[in-house]
Amino acid sequence: MSERWYTESVIYCLDVETFQDSDGDGIGDFQGLIGRLDYLTRLGINCLWLHPIHPTPGRDDGYDATDFYGVDPRLGTLGDFAELLHQAANRGIKVIIDLVVNHTSDEHPWFQSAVASKDSPYRDWFVWSDTEPADRHQGMVFPGEQSETWTYHRKARAWYYHRFYDFQPDLNFANPQVRAEIKKVLAFWIQLGVAGFRMDAVPFIIELTEPGNPESPMDFDYLSELRQHVQWRRGDAVLLAEANVEPEALPQYFGDPGGSGNRIHMLFDFMLNGRLVLALARQNPEPVIEWLRTTPKLPPGGQWATFLRNHDEIDLSRLTAEQREDVFTEFGPDENMRLYDRGIRRRLGPMLGGDRRRLELAYSLQFSLRGTPVLRYGEEIGMGEDLSQVGRYAIRTPMQWSYATNGGFSEAPPIRPVISAGPYGYKSVNVTAQRHDDQSLLAWFERMIRTLRESPEVGGGTCTAIDQPLPPGVLVHRADGPTGTMVFLHNLGPEAATVDLSALHAEAHHPNAVFADRDYPEVGDLSALDLGPYGYRWIRLRRAS
Repeated sequence: MSERWYTESVIYCLDVETFQDSDGDGIGDFQGLIGRLDYLTRLGINCLWLHPIHPTPGRDDGYDATDFYGVDPRLGTLGDFAELLHQAANRGIKVIIDLVVNHTSDEHPWFQSAVASKDSPYRDWFVWSDTEPADRHQGMVFPGEQSETWTYHRKARAWYYHRFYDFQPDLNFANPQVRAEIKKVLAFWIQLGVAGFRMDAVPFIIELTEPGNPESPMDFDYLSELRQHVQWRRGDAVLLAEANVEPEALPQYFGDPGGSGNRIHMLFDFMLNGRLVLALARQNPEPVIEWLRTTPKLPPGGQWATFLRNHDEIDLSRLTAEQREDVFTEFGPDENMRLYDRGIRRRLGPMLGGDRRRLELAYSLQFSLRGTPVLRYGEEIGMGEDLSQVGRYAIRTPMQWSYATNGGFSEAPPIRPVISAGPYGYKSVNVTAQRHDDQSLLAWFERMIRTLRESPEVGGGTCTAIDQPLPPGVLVHRADGPTGTMVFLHNLGPEAATVDLSALHAEAHHPNAVFADRDYPEVGDLSALDLGPYGYRWIRLRRAS
């Protein structure tokens, strides 16, 4: 694999605690995950992203850490984690972990010391104000669940800042000691063997918060410091950032104004995610085409991470009110399916009405667009959501492995209920059932990922929408790279279509179809390419010598 291995990867993300229990306590653990690595290898993924693994009171699903140098004892020991890294490496799988350092838990020893005395060496590790800040009720991440971003602490006799919940005080990144400590955290895990970090809430990490100033300055140079630090420790280490910001701000996260790619390696493409969902809702590819045309140019080495579902709600905040309402009407008609007035807390299978054709179409489109695809655990078998769970927990239910008790996740009462009833219950949707069916969604994902791994121009090349008259609902785009050229056809509509791409035939060399939703006639001179309702075709135009 190349030094820029992340451009040729398929990333699989999971919560260790809901993936596989090995010791019968109802909580997934590292040993359980180790036992499922061969499943992931067969699926075709080569990068594993683990959600927070640190010790935590568990008030925000692990995003409230009490020790950045340890692992949650419910998941196992540091030795178990080291064994996971070893066994994953044996299978060619790199492991990245969540870096959640915008804040700590209020039970973290640093914060406990900080509130105990103004003379504490950790007092300035957090953000304080002696008077009530004027922007106390602004900038909330969880509207409806938060009422403020500054809270008065009686023991500390001061207001402390928390961009998220009040039990998650923000670290003060204007303090050089905090910056130095975070570098130690990065170095510790890299030394242990992780291949990189998914950085949570990056815009808030580089925000140098000033009480009463909702437009506090941003220090992008700190991202350059972190990039340099991790690559001194491990040359191929990668930083994958969550930065859901306006398009014009995105290039600053990749590199400095001079065009150097010296900051973050990869960014989640939230803009594409919203437009993909909008395109699926309207059965019209124009939102995707528009973003492909206006996507900011990345510096060398910069990469997008694409996704349809992640561990949070589908965030529609970058869409217009009209666009958002179209998506809600199609995919979240009930208020219980929505979250924070901006998103949908459902998995893709139920969102698309269980229509296998549309589900394949959606993932075929995501995986064939520029960037590195990220797949949420359980999506490969079409798992559903549990809307009886609170908030984001609706899509954080245990993995459904078999017909056994609790879907084979655990013999004990699980940490979170396994979906047991309805068309998405574990007796209907599980790995074992699909493993014995060569026409299952799981088998389809394996074939698609295998085809993608043979098409490196998708992740490492350019991506261009074909600008010519096309039937309604059809998107055609191409990927060009040193290894050759691919062209992809996707029909987002319910009517069959025929596409004429004969203009591309002159540059083709023995073009052939490599993946499709059904058997189609040979591609010939590309002048009459059939597409079924919700159909898709991957065609290799040429392969480089």
